[in-house]
Amino acid sequence: MSPYTLDPSAWQESWDRQQEAYMPDREHRLATMLDAVDAVLDGRPPRLLDLAGGTGTISLRTLARFPDAELTLVDLDPRLLAIAGASLAGRATIVTADLATPDWRSALPHSEYDAVLTATALHWLPADRLGVLYAELRDVLRPGGIFVNADHMPDDTLPELTKRLLDRARDRRNARYAAGSVLSWSDWWDRAAADPALAPLVAQRHAIYPTGHSPEWNPPVSWHLAALREAGFGEVGTVWRGGPDAAVAAVR
Repeated sequence: MSPYTLDPSAWQESWDRQQEAYMPDREHRLATMLDAVDAVLDGRPPRLLDLAGGTGTISLRTLARFPDAELTLVDLDPRLLAIAGASLAGRATIVTADLATPDWRSALPHSEYDAVLTATALHWLPADRLGVLYAELRDVLRPGGIFVNADHMPDDTLPELTKRLLDRARDRRNARYAAGSVLSWSDWWDRAAADPALAPLVAQRHAIYPTGHSPEWNPPVSWHLAALREAGFGEVGTVWRGGPDAAVAAVR
């Protein structure tokens, strides 16, 4: 068990519940992502890269479906990585790397992967960096390998409807916060900072993100599809949509 956390399963569950307040269909999108991975495996256990993997949600779901999967989880946040390391308990290689820099790939234990998955994370990167990252991800996939990114990706043909969906989702979320049925994003981080086992990592996180994350950037799904084609992927398309969110897939 990681020395940084006393009860990783409790923190993992707490993170999942907090995230589900933003994404009630979170498990469905994750299952769809793993369906896409399964389709390119030909019955083999996958070598999978969990990109910006945070507490390890994708890795844990992958192991539940593919027990013999070979996993690498990459993130930069020390608190989330501590929870991931404790939750995964040696079943994945945990890598600390900054996706905002081009040398992040040098920290990977393998040069090729069957699949790269990421969810609700890359919207922190600016447009120019994300476009370059897509090309870098193509290079870490084997021929026929797949990349799937599930994130806030509105349909640019439905701008007014998307706004209304977002407004209603925000109102439902705020009602749950007010009733105490789920923690907000800020409440979750405050509780993590107050945990004696996680507290030593707070200063490290603040040093990495002195002003917090960069502002969210949520372009429409059409932007992602065009950027993936420009990055050199063969097949590119949308494999899942839920309101203003989508999962795009790209096959090398």
